[in-house]
Amino acid sequence: MLYQGKVATSVPEASGVIVKEVPKVYFPEQIHDVVRATKYFLQPEVLHKYSVDPGRIGISGDSAGGNLAAALSQQLNQDTNLKNKVKVQALIYPVLQALDFNTPSYQQNANTPILPRYVMVKYWVDYFKGNYDFVQEMIVNNHTSLDVEEAAALRAHLNWTSLLPASIKKNYKPVVQTTGNARIIQKIPQLLDVRSAPLIADQEVLRGLPKTYILTCEHDVVRDDGIMYAKRLEKAGVEVTLDHFESCFHGCVIFASWPTYFSVGIQTQNSYIKWLNQNL
Repeated sequence: MLYQGKVATSVPEASGVIVKEVPKVYFPEQIHDVVRATKYFLQPEVLHKYSVDPGRIGISGDSAGGNLAAALSQQLNQDTNLKNKVKVQALIYPVLQALDFNTPSYQQNANTPILPRYVMVKYWVDYFKGNYDFVQEMIVNNHTSLDVEEAAALRAHLNWTSLLPASIKKNYKPVVQTTGNARIIQKIPQLLDVRSAPLIADQEVLRGLPKTYILTCEHDVVRDDGIMYAKRLEKAGVEVTLDHFESCFHGCVIFASWPTYFSVGIQTQNSYIKWLNQNL
């Protein structure tokens, strides 16, 4: 998820064991890393060295990786100096915004195992090195209330009442607070940064993005992030395949190998690979 923790390594020494920790890093360092790495790889001499066909390069990621892949694709699309572009992007149940934690999928799956809403909000706060004191207020959308001017222009980009089909909206109602806590955005302005929330990108940023595959699961708090992004990409003229699984849940693709060789993992993984085979 969008959480950067410590990784400890033990190094044996004559006097004992020295424990070294990988430094904690926070947004936007992850974006900088993937952009640097991808631009390096896309250099003609590097592609030639590894015998890579420059016309068949794709970007993919799941969950938080889907967030990074979507943000990376937008960054590359705006770089006019790149000689080689990616052909496709494939996003597996991507996490694409932190402005509305009351989309129908967040309401429906608020307490669903693996990724309940409370945990997802905490991951976002961790990603931005924020304060846990804000979590409960963010859950009820106090950070993007009507009196938070910074969020006003962005609401239309994730207006699920117009972006989601009736079958997804069901009987859920938007949660838009009249007054909230403007201090949250003041302390965590990264919440409104398009690099952390690719769903809120302007329409002109979306135009020219590569052919896109988005996999979503019914029992997943971020289901609607992916569905809304697919709709916005379609409106921008991008060719999109939205692959929705009614019986699946967040993280299910990993359940496709022993000892968790389950149908939810097999069917989602096979569908994803089939699309890649046909489009990359």
